[in-house]
Amino acid sequence: MLETLQDIYAVVWVDLRFLSRNLGKTLALTLVAPILYLLAFGYGLGKGASIEGFSYLDFVIPGILALTAMTTSFNTSGLKLHVDRLFFKCFDETLMAPVSAFSIIIGKALIGVVRGLLSSAALLLACLVFSPLPSVSLLFPLSLVLTCFVFSFLGVVVAFLAKTHQDMTLFMSLVVLPMAFLSGTFFSLGQVPETLSIILLLSPLTHACLCLRASILGQPFPWLSLFIFTVFGIVFFIFCFVALKIFFYPFCIIFK
Repeated sequence: MLETLQDIYAVVWVDLRFLSRNLGKTLALTLVAPILYLLAFGYGLGKGASIEGFSYLDFVIPGILALTAMTTSFNTSGLKLHVDRLFFKCFDETLMAPVSAFSIIIGKALIGVVRGLLSSAALLLACLVFSPLPSVSLLFPLSLVLTCFVFSFLGVVVAFLAKTHQDMTLFMSLVVLPMAFLSGTFFSLGQVPETLSIILLLSPLTHACLCLRASILGQPFPWLSLFIFTVFGIVFFIFCFVALKIFFYPFCIIFK
């Protein structure tokens, strides 16, 4: 167990050093879009409106938190690995290291989790300036950490499978971007037709929004969504493992 943790740290160490040296710039770039969403949707379009018994600003804050955690975790783990693999060609050095496939996947995903949590924490502090949150339960940090892990694993598997930079851009345009706006981030699923709401439940971000919103606003917690969201994370991890074993590291050690 200790050796596995050391291997994971060895994989993520370089990314952590880069993040520590550029923390201010990283947080500033990450917070620009979410704060603009707060101003545009919370104070602009949604001023004076209410959804599910809450002001629209209180309603939309958990959705923007989920969106920030998703985009930051996915971009950090996925784009960084994608560039290292195709442009700098330094991912081959990781494959040559005496570490297991498990350690490589967790290490590459962990930097997305760390940056996702930092960005979400900074955004949460900024949100408190706009509106004091009604209620925050202990399930909030659990939901947030799970959100960062799920989308970090998604970023890793897409980075493994993308053969060109266009492939990565295409996935972000056709999957990540629509998911960001059509997963209950800015609206309630009760406002859309039942058929569409069922389709939206196929999006992992929908379940992240439901869990974070319930844990922040004091609503009944959607345990089914938490279970489904956990299943998404397990499936993405398995895809990462299969892609790494088949395409890059056919003779690697599974677990040390």
